[in-house]
Amino acid sequence: MPAAAPPLESRFIDAQGLALHVRHRPMGGDGPPAVLFLHGWLDHSHSFDPVLPHLPEWRLVLLDFRGMGRSGHVGGGGTYHFSDYALDVESALDGLGLKEAHLVGHSLGGIVSLAYAAARPERVKSVSLIESLGPSGGAPAAALERLRSFLNDSHRPPNRKRYASVEDAAARLRENNPSLPEAAALLLARHGTEPFEGGVAFTFDPRHRRRFGMAHDEAQWLAVQSGVTCPVQLIRGSDGLVPAEAVLKRRLEALPTLAGPPVVIPGGHHVHMEQPEAVAGALARFIR
Repeated sequence: MPAAAPPLESRFIDAQGLALHVRHRPMGGDGPPAVLFLHGWLDHSHSFDPVLPHLPEWRLVLLDFRGMGRSGHVGGGGTYHFSDYALDVESALDGLGLKEAHLVGHSLGGIVSLAYAAARPERVKSVSLIESLGPSGGAPAAALERLRSFLNDSHRPPNRKRYASVEDAAARLRENNPSLPEAAALLLARHGTEPFEGGVAFTFDPRHRRRFGMAHDEAQWLAVQSGVTCPVQLIRGSDGLVPAEAVLKRRLEALPTLAGPPVVIPGGHHVHMEQPEAVAGALARFIR
């Protein structure tokens, strides 16, 4: 990557009245490909920062999903639904004047990438999945209990937790994800917290911790996934999250545009933060 690559600019984009934060590298004309990076649940766009120095000089776009990172929260009376994240992708593309883009998604971001590619095949040139291969909605019989859980969760006040320091917030991240390296946890905490009551709190909306009232079961997800027509790449950490063998086999077989076997790189669920150069190399070989 050239040393003098243009820096990323920070701006906010309107998503039907909600402000979405993006960082992007503007490039005019028919230049390098536009690549939109989508982070995981409760993360933010800076989770991809370790990868960026190793990438080609693409037209980069890094989005904070609604209620995460620096993007706006839905506010009182609002809730978050999976389809909202697809709207965030469309709003980001529209707001930056991009007719089409390659999508790179980690975890939740990968699920959103596949769903958006299925719904808007004319706008997605390829999808790169990092530690992601669809949701874990479960069997149809779980739908009723999920709805009950959503209603129960709605009565919990959306309280923010205070941490004494950024380092304490990073330590909490590692408690939830022991494979996350200390440096990666500090990066996530440094960019994902703000001053709060004499300490710090995470910037994500605590309403995100409430369970979805509706989710795709396996048959519904496979029906959505069948709409994907662009090339798809799967990158996995050797010690990452792996669905049940039968689910993995079924989903891989249901992706006819999958470009070869999964690329397995040493690391855990945040393999792109643990092995950024290797992940960047896999992306650069795939995205054209």
